[in-house]
Amino acid sequence: MTGYLARSADGRPLVGSEEGFVPLPAAYPDATSVRDVLPHASGGLRTPDATNAEPIPAENRSFGAFLAEPGKLFGIGLNYAEHATDLAEDRPDEPASFFKPASAATGPGGPIRLPPKAESERVTAEAELAVVVGRTCRDVAVDEAGEVIAGYAPVIDVTAEDVLQRNPRFLTRAKSYDTFLVLGPWLAVPDGTPDLDGIEVRTVVDGRVEACNVVENMRFPPHELVAVHSRVMTLEPGDVIATGTPGAHPIEPGDRVRAEVDSVGTVAADVVR
Repeated sequence: MTGYLARSADGRPLVGSEEGFVPLPAAYPDATSVRDVLPHASGGLRTPDATNAEPIPAENRSFGAFLAEPGKLFGIGLNYAEHATDLAEDRPDEPASFFKPASAATGPGGPIRLPPKAESERVTAEAELAVVVGRTCRDVAVDEAGEVIAGYAPVIDVTAEDVLQRNPRFLTRAKSYDTFLVLGPWLAVPDGTPDLDGIEVRTVVDGRVEACNVVENMRFPPHELVAVHSRVMTLEPGDVIATGTPGAHPIEPGDRVRAEVDSVGTVAADVVR
């Protein structure tokens, strides 16, 4: 990945590279938000070295969610065979997708706020690679999906697992509590078509890797997920598709959860009730 789009903790849009981040208008004078740049991202970004601004290293910045107002939020269930086995479910022959509301999204650090125990006593966190749509599109072919993808981000999806286990029709409720989707600190924008197959995704809780797998082992890879959903509905800039997790892990107040996605980034959040 060669460029990054982000927002500071106080909401200012940024563009960055490995050297650091500068205000977005330094590279895109007419842009007032990250969303303004998404349609151009599939062709690569103007990074800080093309501006007169002095980049500030990522470690010296505090980040918010990379989108202030994300569009449609998709989740994909059971996209790795091993995760389906963990849940004693059959791997689906078609993408098992669901929606999460925008109100479920939060930024780096979270916190992830668990529901009252009367609502749920078993909540799990799952690291995922997310795809962000950059251009309005419909009926996209798999081999053309890269032209409408703005970039990729790490996310933490969260599930009230016992709610879901009571009845599979409770999926929306189980996935939709406030703070149940942590968006990464930036959107990683490739220069050209990236090789995603070898990218490893890891669910980490309190410093311990609880699940990991590589994109190559997805039943439905990112470009196919974009194509499939574009046949159902119009996709728009800022839509986010979380592509599924290698595995979930129960979380409790006091835990620190991290989604690590090689070559893309890391996002972490504290757990509270």
